[in-house]
Amino acid sequence: MELDTIELPKKNKLLEAYQHDQQFLYRFFDYEVTSVGYKERAEELATRSFQRDELASVIEQYMQPFGISKLAEQHIKELSSNALVVIGGQQAGVLTGPLYSVHKAISVILLAREQREALGKPVIPVFWIAGEDHDINEINHTYTARQGKAVKQQFKQPTVLKKMASHTVYDSKEMRTFIKRIFKSYGETAYTQDLLENVLKTVEEQQTYTGFFTSLMNQLFTKHGLLLLDAAYKPLRQLESVYFSKMIENASAMASSIYSTEQHLHSIGYNKPIESNEEDANLFYVHETGRVLLKRKNNEFVNEQTGLTFSEEEMYKIAEEQPWLLSNNVATRPLMQDLVFPVLAFVGGPGEIAYWSLLRESFHILGIRMPVIVPRLSISLITRQTQEALKLTGVTISQVFNHELPQLQERWVHEQRDEQFERLLNESRQQLKMQYEKMQAHLLETDPGLVPMLNKNLQFHISQFDYLQRKNEQSLLLKNHVQYERYQLLSEQLFPEGSLQERLYSPYYFINQYGEGFIEQLLKQPYRFDGAHQLVYL
Repeated sequence: MELDTIELPKKNKLLEAYQHDQQFLYRFFDYEVTSVGYKERAEELATRSFQRDELASVIEQYMQPFGISKLAEQHIKELSSNALVVIGGQQAGVLTGPLYSVHKAISVILLAREQREALGKPVIPVFWIAGEDHDINEINHTYTARQGKAVKQQFKQPTVLKKMASHTVYDSKEMRTFIKRIFKSYGETAYTQDLLENVLKTVEEQQTYTGFFTSLMNQLFTKHGLLLLDAAYKPLRQLESVYFSKMIENASAMASSIYSTEQHLHSIGYNKPIESNEEDANLFYVHETGRVLLKRKNNEFVNEQTGLTFSEEEMYKIAEEQPWLLSNNVATRPLMQDLVFPVLAFVGGPGEIAYWSLLRESFHILGIRMPVIVPRLSISLITRQTQEALKLTGVTISQVFNHELPQLQERWVHEQRDEQFERLLNESRQQLKMQYEKMQAHLLETDPGLVPMLNKNLQFHISQFDYLQRKNEQSLLLKNHVQYERYQLLSEQLFPEGSLQERLYSPYYFINQYGEGFIEQLLKQPYRFDGAHQLVYL
């Protein structure tokens, strides 16, 4: 493997401001992403108290069924003592979800290593699984590559209620069939049989989307001591009881600060990340019909669709006695992470950092400060086949990432045209039209009733010319199909459906080609957390 970097076109205005505008950073965040920022954050955390023993026990209890490596055991012990945490997370997608789930885990692991050495104290990697999320259609699919396109493959087990991913049980038989179909599309390699058998075994051992996700992620990163924890795990909810009470107590103040910050952000030219409202409670309630969002109305917490109404006292009672019935949204999840864990740094994608930009005052309302916010590593994997296609088409990697590939392919197709045949075809088409115009003029005087039939006959002949033209184009592409398929490969591999590769394909697409050591090799690359897009040549 070899590593290179490239600057992507500037698309996310907020992320650009975060990375390059000091005034913006200090208006919406607490710490800069520098050695000074990490040091100051570590000093702040030293003044705070955490339920370390209880948290370590919860993580150990959660991970036990999936297997705990010696390094993970060490990290759990360090967490119970004085360790700091680098944390990131993702929804529980099928086959780990898209590649960026793995890129987040790699980012968390490498940044924790880096800061352990820099600060001279234990810093451990934690992956927070958003198993509380209930939109199953966001996680029940993956993409495969076919004929120059990325094709969405969805596991179509119907779900009626808005059940959390951690509570949604899949049909094992149907999931096995689905996984086999995905692997068949990957193609047979020396690694396929063992890899597929292991994934199918995991399907049988687990029951829920979150369990399936956790098991696969733990297998991929077990040697690196990555600690995994499901946000919907009941013992964690019990530990969070006191923090839910804090959020209930400060719900009005936090909603007001989030709303005013978002309005200010919008007034200076940025999008609204969450479209907040001053009546938001920023909490969900796990109802018998599923996970429902609460609002504040007349000093009560309500969900009008289900008819739920709780007084503030009732909410405190739920937080104390049944905290597993409460759940965070995008605004309170970062706050809960920071109350539970001694978070040195949070690693997130552009969308997550946009959410975080609204939360500085909410952190302060709870008497804490934001951690260092670090953009995750953004990575594209360049296979040998893709490298060869770049070389033989003359297309550069910069052109691909500057969205120039469609135009370059169109130009190449245009260059393959048989111009003489097209000229002769157009001449014939024009001559035919002229003759029919003469016939039409004659019929208008002698037999107007035949004009519609004449026009229909003309359209038939025109369609035959169009058919000839299409067939000629197809024949030319067939003669040049090898080069054409190279262009298609570049689109399919590097910018499928107009998105970065990491947003669609599963890591198992690549593990199937390069073996289970593939993740180990990715972790050995000398990445830099400088905002550049990382290119890994395989």
